[in-house]
Amino acid sequence: MPTSGPLLEKPIRLAAILDTGLKRMADREALVSATRRVTWRTLDETSGRLAASYLAMGLKPGDRLASLMPNRVDLVIHYLACFKAGLIATPLNYRYMAAEIDHALGVCEAAALLAHEERAQDLANSRLAGSLPLGIIDFSDGAKGTFADLTKAAPAPLPDPPDEAAPALIFFTSGSTGKPKGVTMSRESLGWQMAGVQKSYDMSSDDRVLPACSISHAAGFLATFAGLHKGARVLEARSLSPGDELSFVRAERPTIIAIMPAALFSLLRAPGATKADFASLRICGCGGDKVSPELDRKFTELAGFPISEGYGMSETGLTHFNNPARGRKFNSLGQVSAGYSAEVRDDDGREVAAGEEGRLWMKSPANMIYYWNRPDATAETIQDGWLDTGDVMRCDADGFFWFCGRKKQIIVHDGSNISPQEVEGALMEHPAVDAAGAVGIHDLIHGEDVRAYVTLIEGAKAPREAELIAFARERIGYKAPEEIVFLNEMPLNATGKIDRVALKKRAAEDHAEIG
Repeated sequence: MPTSGPLLEKPIRLAAILDTGLKRMADREALVSATRRVTWRTLDETSGRLAASYLAMGLKPGDRLASLMPNRVDLVIHYLACFKAGLIATPLNYRYMAAEIDHALGVCEAAALLAHEERAQDLANSRLAGSLPLGIIDFSDGAKGTFADLTKAAPAPLPDPPDEAAPALIFFTSGSTGKPKGVTMSRESLGWQMAGVQKSYDMSSDDRVLPACSISHAAGFLATFAGLHKGARVLEARSLSPGDELSFVRAERPTIIAIMPAALFSLLRAPGATKADFASLRICGCGGDKVSPELDRKFTELAGFPISEGYGMSETGLTHFNNPARGRKFNSLGQVSAGYSAEVRDDDGREVAAGEEGRLWMKSPANMIYYWNRPDATAETIQDGWLDTGDVMRCDADGFFWFCGRKKQIIVHDGSNISPQEVEGALMEHPAVDAAGAVGIHDLIHGEDVRAYVTLIEGAKAPREAELIAFARERIGYKAPEEIVFLNEMPLNATGKIDRVALKKRAAEDHAEIG
């Protein structure tokens, strides 16, 4: 039988995201950054003027309006304007270089692109950015340029909201198993995702929500709009550097923070960080990678409660969450979130018993509707209403799910499956290790051996390779790496996660040279 979370009553309507704030506290602050404070009324009026301007410049409901933007209050206003105008918001990862920008623009067939001025050179190197039908909308931090002018235009009537089944958003996948695909959400499915995040975090209008991650990615995006719909104050961290972020936390006193493990570690290690800095928090949602025991210990020491690990994908939203108020098992992904059902299946599609590993399948009205212009990939991923996550999991007898690795990244050593995340987590417990990535390299006898790549914390006493291998072996036994390569810098993919594809390629090249 599938494992299901609590029921959700209904999705959030994109047309009603600001309603609670406008009705109850129109002239109080809705959206805050280190440089701007915007009321509910101003947020509504500015996004309405921008929506009318977008339509006046020739964009039509259903057009894809791409964005290449860092975290800004204006990016939230842009998304709201897209919802109001019936445009399909298409955020591009801000780490994208020219070739990746071209790929995304080509896939979604964007009509125009909103882009920050600091990316001008990359756009000049792009083949497609300069030839978009309606061009590039320039954004400047100095409140000048095309975007600023569009937000100051006179108000104008807007069309009725599109049907709830209409596409509203395209996120691009991380590209960890191939070129990024366009994950397409309808207005309804996106509303279900937002409602699920509200429920997982137990959000209320008294909260101050800090998405301490990019709001061009699903986690930060959903936290932002789930908070706004609830009437909470949303805190947009303009800079994600540890020092600036700690100052922002001190000033704005968030109650909820959504953050990646590496970023949280940096925040906790920021010079001068104390318990008082985290006293306002009631919940810290952390996903995207494994939380190490050292990170959990350090956070609990400062905040007084443990991290809430979670799991989700652009295709699904937040499907699992470890809310401490409802019980928690460290390093599990938590239980199934409200509005979702989960099954762990073997390669033949049969559900496995509790405690056994298999591939995770999810069913929910929150799931994506399709990959944009990729019916082949859609058919492979969605079958009979169930979405194949491609991730290997196990579910224990209490309904807690445990991540075992990506199906395409599992290392098979002597017939045993080894999760790269488990190897990396063991290495990350060493006080000198800053980041770790593990991959398999071909071996005629063992099938694959484990090679780990690590970077060290600046100023820390460097361990020897043998010492670090022994350290890992004490924690995970036979799964420990056979060899370790020290790097000056860890490669990251477009979403800021460790790029195991690049490490795998490097390992293969090194192996070929040795052979």
